[in-house]
Amino acid sequence: MAENGSIKKIAVFTSGGDAPGMNAAVRAVVRACSYNNVQVAGIYRGYQGLIEGDIEELSARSVNHILQRGGTFLKSARSADFRKKEGRKKAYEKLNSHGIDALVAIGGDGTFTGAFHFNKEFDFPIIGIPGTIDNDLYGTDFTIGFDTCLNTVIDAVDKIRDTAASHNRLFFVEVMGRDAGFIAAHAGLASGALAVMIPERHMSIDQLLERLSDARRHNKSSSIVIVAEGGESGDATRIAKEVQERMPYYDTRVTILGHLQRGGSPSCFDRNLASRLGVAAVEYLIKGERDSMVGIIDRKVVLTPFEKAISEKLQLNPEIIRISDILSI
Repeated sequence: MAENGSIKKIAVFTSGGDAPGMNAAVRAVVRACSYNNVQVAGIYRGYQGLIEGDIEELSARSVNHILQRGGTFLKSARSADFRKKEGRKKAYEKLNSHGIDALVAIGGDGTFTGAFHFNKEFDFPIIGIPGTIDNDLYGTDFTIGFDTCLNTVIDAVDKIRDTAASHNRLFFVEVMGRDAGFIAAHAGLASGALAVMIPERHMSIDQLLERLSDARRHNKSSSIVIVAEGGESGDATRIAKEVQERMPYYDTRVTILGHLQRGGSPSCFDRNLASRLGVAAVEYLIKGERDSMVGIIDRKVVLTPFEKAISEKLQLNPEIIRISDILSI
């Protein structure tokens, strides 16, 4: 039951790039509100929908049959208007006109940056839930969508390896992760990739060629290189072209997985993570907490202030890369 009588109505929205498990998080927020006798509303299209008043009352039955669905039924959108003080003022007025006392924001770095500024300007209670496939947010071991994304990548790489082995081909598989190599590193280890090229560790073309030469000497029948998009080590197409020019005996191919990584039914792990964090977000708001992100660290739910979550950088565990290098021989 509600402990803080000042929170009578909570609104929830999803923002930024969609991630599998967002629907599970929304469902958890809605049903946790119902359990605690707190009214709940859904905001469609993130901050932009909030500014435009695209808000709908929800109930426990409103979120039937969405647990297993990918994407977000509340939709998501980028909002240039919310970056301006005038836009945030309009959003605040819409919240007041709908009698909303607190917000649950599901998204990533950009979402929480907006929430941080909004709280500072209007002292409005907001708790964030980390929903991004990149797994790059400080204050949680895992973000919602990361596990499902990895399973999608692994499934694709396994299929690519079948054709690579059949034709003695070298495949470059580009995955998301412009500024962080969590997807590439974890997928590289799990798929037995020959090399992983990520922003956290620049691998030169010469270093890659040396590794490819070693693989050829050891009679590897096929090779997979996982590339995180962007950065000096990104752009699988460019890298494949340079390798082909300097090692013409390789039959190189490029597969860019792109937005395929965002879709699909969320994994059991992501459904459970989203459910835990959704309930925690509501309970923290009822207790009077605000201006923070809920996360999981060492299997326990914790709060991290937005300011810290958006300013600190989560470090990739170097053991993932070290072990991947050992097993790639």
